[in-house]
Amino acid sequence: MANVSTVDISVVAVAALLALGVGLSIVRGRRRRRSDRQELLARVFALNAHLASIVRELSESLGRAQEENRRSRVLGGLSGSIDLEEVLARALEAARAIRGADAALVSIQEGGDSPVVATAGLTAEDAKRQVVSGPPTGHEARAVSIAYQYPSSLEAEDLVHSGLAVPVPGEAGPTGFIAIYSRSSSHSFPEEAIRELEELAQRAGPAIANARQFREARQLADLDALTGLHNRRYFHETLAREVARAHRYDRQLALIVLDIDDFKAINDRIGHLSGDGVLAETADRVREAVRSADVACRVGGDEFAVILPESTTDDADQLYHRLRGAISSRPVVHAGRLFVSAGIAELVAGDDPTAFFERADEALYRAKELGKGQVVEASRLEAKPEAESA
Repeated sequence: MANVSTVDISVVAVAALLALGVGLSIVRGRRRRRSDRQELLARVFALNAHLASIVRELSESLGRAQEENRRSRVLGGLSGSIDLEEVLARALEAARAIRGADAALVSIQEGGDSPVVATAGLTAEDAKRQVVSGPPTGHEARAVSIAYQYPSSLEAEDLVHSGLAVPVPGEAGPTGFIAIYSRSSSHSFPEEAIRELEELAQRAGPAIANARQFREARQLADLDALTGLHNRRYFHETLAREVARAHRYDRQLALIVLDIDDFKAINDRIGHLSGDGVLAETADRVREAVRSADVACRVGGDEFAVILPESTTDDADQLYHRLRGAISSRPVVHAGRLFVSAGIAELVAGDDPTAFFERADEALYRAKELGKGQVVEASRLEAKPEAESA
């Protein structure tokens, strides 16, 4: 930016001198013949055109310098975060800054799972259709250039007409790709765009790897080592977040707290090591029964809890039936047939996270008093007719 300012000052100085010279020439020109005045005017027009050209070049240089500074800040900021979503958002911002890019997409493979996809300027449906693959020979390509041809009836629509993708490097090879797209039917990405996108991918690769490692470490810290369910800390953090969201947006929220009936007696009979196996098997059966939107946790000992977003006590009651069926339908090795009792609650206006949990927990204790395989709704504090005998 310092060089640009120096050039700017020099141009202003030259322009001032030229203007002074032109002024003097005009004064003298009054005493000359008509042909001399015409020649002078031609020179003035030429000088004006030259000055306009200099100003135009200076403006373009300033714009390029500002854009380069912005890109440098964005690229430098990639390594300034360990949050995966933020890193991907910054990568998309830098990608869309490439000349001609109207949209951008980053796709990062997560082992055998579906890839993590982030987009800018594309809808979720658009993103699903933007598939990028390498050459049919299986070799790794430096870049993949894509051109889309549409029927004439669709040409007026706001469609993606071309794309450019480069691989995102990882320790053991490419971990995904970053792509840019243009909606101009006359645009094609030049070599300069490939170089810029490659530089971005080189910078983004390590930043994405670090963010993924941090996320994996955080996920492990949120899991109970014995059962693989979310742990007590994660449960209370998530419950607080869901309670706040439900109150803010007037949404429904339900909670189940359950435990294994007579687990202490089972533990004493088969030993703590086998008792741990019973807890692990119970957790597996809980995972089988819950919905993908539910949050299943082990909150301590043989006590489990499930947070049900967008749900009522009826939904929680139905989930209890599925949980009881999954857990009690077949015996567990060494322990035999298990029974679970539960308390269920639905969020009400006066609930904070602690009060909400305590209402469900109190309902659980009431269910335990009534015998095995019971469920009690916190708002009623009376047993539903679900008792079973061992």
